[in-house]
Amino acid sequence: MVFGKEVIEVATFRGHHGDSPQEENKKNRTADQDEHGQLVRDNVYGSIEEDAERRDFTANALYYNIADFAIYDFANGVDDINAGILRMIGDPEVRYREDPVRMLRAVRFATKLNMQMDNSVSGPLKELAPLLINIPPARLFDEFLKMFMSGKAEANFLMMKDFGLFQQLFPMLKDYVADEQSPAYQMMLKAFKDTDRRIAEEQRVTPAYLIAVLLWWPLQARREQLENEGGLPPMDALNVAAADVIHRQSQRVSLPKRFSLPARDIWQLQRRLNITKGVRAQKVLEHKRFRAAYDFLLLRSYAENSDKKLAGLAEHWSKAQDNPAQLKSSKPEAGSGRRKPRRRRGPRRKPQENKGNDAT
Repeated sequence: MVFGKEVIEVATFRGHHGDSPQEENKKNRTADQDEHGQLVRDNVYGSIEEDAERRDFTANALYYNIADFAIYDFANGVDDINAGILRMIGDPEVRYREDPVRMLRAVRFATKLNMQMDNSVSGPLKELAPLLINIPPARLFDEFLKMFMSGKAEANFLMMKDFGLFQQLFPMLKDYVADEQSPAYQMMLKAFKDTDRRIAEEQRVTPAYLIAVLLWWPLQARREQLENEGGLPPMDALNVAAADVIHRQSQRVSLPKRFSLPARDIWQLQRRLNITKGVRAQKVLEHKRFRAAYDFLLLRSYAENSDKKLAGLAEHWSKAQDNPAQLKSSKPEAGSGRRKPRRRRGPRRKPQENKGNDAT
């Protein structure tokens, strides 16, 4: 409902699913489940008491009445909040099967509210994590934003990884997150920490940057394969690899073009950052994605701390932002010098015949 400049979400109370078709017809209700127990249609309406029983967690089943300013607590949610316990309403396994996204919500509520999951809540997570493949990719992208763009990215990543949930959202990263000492893991962890810090400092963040970080290592593996086995030139291999990994990831979590295209710009600029002098280097500095690409370069240098070339590039571009003049080359770039203008030759004159002037 639109109220001035505000959009107010309005929802009806939901009820229980009927135990029989007769009961559903009697109450004008419709609900269907698939073979995994997941609800695929849920137009079941009821009373506030029934709605409370259908909430997922007790801490999420509180109702505020603006008429008498009272809080209605049907599931002892206030007690669980005070105790710091995240408890499920109903059988957790059944509730997870009804909607596997509840597993992600369990993690998000635990980190956001600083609560400890009850054993019955955390117990089924590893076993049921594969159910997330049944969730539409667009919905999982919404959950990705909630997980990693709300100030708790690092905590959510660590908990999701431990329960096998992160690997379901990003299957190409399964092997990378298994080794916590690897540059790939360190790069991801630092990116999540930096995102949390920027949000805390009220600085701008974008999903495009995290997408670029998360898919960087699968991108490199695919690019090298295309270069070595397919014989593609480096830039062509990079572009084909970028399209491949984005397509594969989008089968699990949607990556809208408004974020995937800037991520590709960040990747392409990593190659161009190797050019440190001349007109092309100045154009890199003026690129609209330069700052994101520069931050990405710093992140790579941090994760791959043994790579002296990366460290040198990071230092060079740090100084270049304060003193762009250092990008000017003392020598003309190959192919950039002006050619001396050529003299245009006029038409050749035809030799004239000797008429009557021959010596006699």
